[in-house]
Amino acid sequence: MDTSLSLTEREGLPEALRVLLQDYPRDGWQSHPNFQGLVSFWLDRHLMFRRLSAALLEDVEERMDGKLAQDVYVSRLGRFGNMLVQQLHGHHQIEDHHYFPVLVQRDTRLERGFEILDRDHHDLDGLLGRFTQQANAVLKGGEFGPFREEVLSFGKFLERHLSDEEDLIVPVILRDGPQSLE
Repeated sequence: MDTSLSLTEREGLPEALRVLLQDYPRDGWQSHPNFQGLVSFWLDRHLMFRRLSAALLEDVEERMDGKLAQDVYVSRLGRFGNMLVQQLHGHHQIEDHHYFPVLVQRDTRLERGFEILDRDHHDLDGLLGRFTQQANAVLKGGEFGPFREEVLSFGKFLERHLSDEEDLIVPVILRDGPQSLE
């Protein structure tokens, strides 16, 4: 696959994969009859990942500035870092093993997009591994700076993936309804 479409290189999905987004733009999602339920829940999960990433960044910066006590920081990093890693892995497993195979059959024009998202999940596994190593280093008394850079980098790539995933998947579910995933 074209390396310019890798998670760490791309600026977004190619226009050919955003074909349904033209008919189902983001600003109309919440008012669509098929939004409540599955789409709303799924987007809430993505919002949780974004918030966890932001909280981890805010916490490490506050700790570096001396605004957050070490014991509080360690507790929050353990809780939020573990939640992000575990929940993201579980979320991706459900998508890889259920949603993606079903949704690609709903609109085969998007097959390349699902391949990109699947590859993102593998890339994110590596990034989560790096994140975990850096977090563990900080928990053992290591420097905060490298971990802050890791959180920034991870957050950037996570946002790219979540946005692209939403642009590809939500329009299919809105068009076909949540029952199309059964």
